[in-house]
Amino acid sequence: MQQSFFPVDPTAVHLSDPVFTARIESCHNTTIPSSVAKCRETGRIDSFRLAWREGMPKRPHIFWDSDFAKVLEGMALALAQNPGDKTLADELDSYVDLVISAQQPDGYLNTYFTQVEPDKRWSNIFEWHELYCAGHLMEAAVAHFRATGSRKFLDALCRYADCIATVFGTEPGKLHGYPGHEEIELALCKLADATGEKKYLDLAKYFIDERGKKPNFFLEEAERNKTWLDESGLRNRQAHIPVREQSDAVGHSVRALYLYIGMTDVAMRTGDASLLDACRKLFESVAEKRMYLIGGCGSTAIGEAFTTDYDLPNDTAYAESCASMAFAQFARRMADATGEAQYADAMELSLYNGCLSGISLEGDRFFYANMLTVDDASFLHGHVTAERQPWFDCSCCPTSYCRFLPQLGGFAWSQRSGELRCNIPAAGTVSCNGMQIRVTGGYPYNGNATFECLSSGTFTLSIRIPAWCRNWSAKLNGKTVEQQPENGYLSLSREWKAGDKLELALELAIDVVRANPRVTADAGKIALMHGPLVYALESIDNGPGVNALIVPADQTFSLGEAKGLAGVPAIIGEAWRETDVSNGELYFRNRKPAREKVRITAIPYALWQNRGKSELATWLRSN
Repeated sequence: MQQSFFPVDPTAVHLSDPVFTARIESCHNTTIPSSVAKCRETGRIDSFRLAWREGMPKRPHIFWDSDFAKVLEGMALALAQNPGDKTLADELDSYVDLVISAQQPDGYLNTYFTQVEPDKRWSNIFEWHELYCAGHLMEAAVAHFRATGSRKFLDALCRYADCIATVFGTEPGKLHGYPGHEEIELALCKLADATGEKKYLDLAKYFIDERGKKPNFFLEEAERNKTWLDESGLRNRQAHIPVREQSDAVGHSVRALYLYIGMTDVAMRTGDASLLDACRKLFESVAEKRMYLIGGCGSTAIGEAFTTDYDLPNDTAYAESCASMAFAQFARRMADATGEAQYADAMELSLYNGCLSGISLEGDRFFYANMLTVDDASFLHGHVTAERQPWFDCSCCPTSYCRFLPQLGGFAWSQRSGELRCNIPAAGTVSCNGMQIRVTGGYPYNGNATFECLSSGTFTLSIRIPAWCRNWSAKLNGKTVEQQPENGYLSLSREWKAGDKLELALELAIDVVRANPRVTADAGKIALMHGPLVYALESIDNGPGVNALIVPADQTFSLGEAKGLAGVPAIIGEAWRETDVSNGELYFRNRKPAREKVRITAIPYALWQNRGKSELATWLRSN
């Protein structure tokens, strides 16, 4: 395996772009405080006081710890970027002390099993969330350590990891198990990085290597618990066969993607080529056959799962926000592990579309699922509505945004010895390994970006040339760069001097997109994209019935502006609206509707329903 890249610490990236910057600020100012308030209101914080008794309200839940852990991680990441925020620092410190106070003498740390069912520890790994909650607490502890330098939270979670290692493993007397809800694998890799302790990487590797082996742990556990479990249940947990034999993305999409992230992390840290090969196959399964145009994953609410190749319904799309965030993390790891731009292309697609669509611009309303077609904004799919909500009983998505948004700058840049790599040319500054670069421009709304060196040194600057870009050019200090990209990156190795400028021009065209004909939900339809952004029609701009409009594909689209979205390019075009000749009948014969030409306005999909309830059409009828 080649030398891997690693992400630049988000604290070393200070963005000033038109998309990510505002999201990071709203997370700090709104998303995190509102999520803390919800955790307090619902009892998630007080659960760590271990004061709950049977019969009291706000009974702790098996995954509550993970929710608050994600908020704590977000607070730590926000503090690292805003070290002068004493109010945030003091609040975070008080919560960390509270969490640590709930730890048991043997290192165990789970508020549900400590208070509600203390005799059920590690008795139902398939269904319950002990290892999942532990993983999120570990991630929070690592983020707290990096933000503050204090080891108290980190040491507490090391004790918990050591406790877990006494329970799971191949040795006699241990459970030969692995998580029902994956996540601890990637968290243990972070714990190993933060502490320098290889034993945590070894535990992560064990969980991955053991998964799906025969005899199957989950089947044995089900027999012990006298519960029923079949092949479909194992597939939902990605435990039907060992991970190196898996080539199709199956089961619960968030669980699957967290597993793939952990697999990539372990492969990068151990040089395990066979494990990385499995990750390549699984990525291909997702990105080429089972992923929505917006970078969303999961086609059905039944099991919150992947289904089969090309099964991508729009009006019942699940595309859970957590899954989009996980896919972006998986793609970023694959880009770093392989050095190949195809993974960064997929990462960018998910970031700008499926990830950001799940949270309002204000930062306090959320989608659990991200549908691509909505005929009525009050239309329901199970427990998930077509209108953003302030919270969910299963609050994994809102709390995930607390920790995801502060990391956006880290997606833009990667590094390895002697090389700084720009994955997304978002405006801002990056400082890494003595190298400091300022990027100016309006990406992704504008394709022009200037990279100015603020320091001197000999290194390689690599910039991704997106696969969607038809034409590009670059000038270094006014002279045209003739060099061509390799693996999707334009790499310039030289002695850089302060003041050197590299001017990049990416052509952002309006593209008409069609789906593979096997995606029957999109047959006869088109979608519109501008650079990395997927566009969609809202009834707010276009009137009711946007899914009935017929949009000719061969017209010349232009850029304009939509009301209430100043500074955001909208796509302007024409469509045919058919007159209603049904006379109120459900079906009718031999009556042909007339057509009226109308003007249409499409906005970035990620911004839909920020201006009130609205119908949505992402894939458009065409002729």
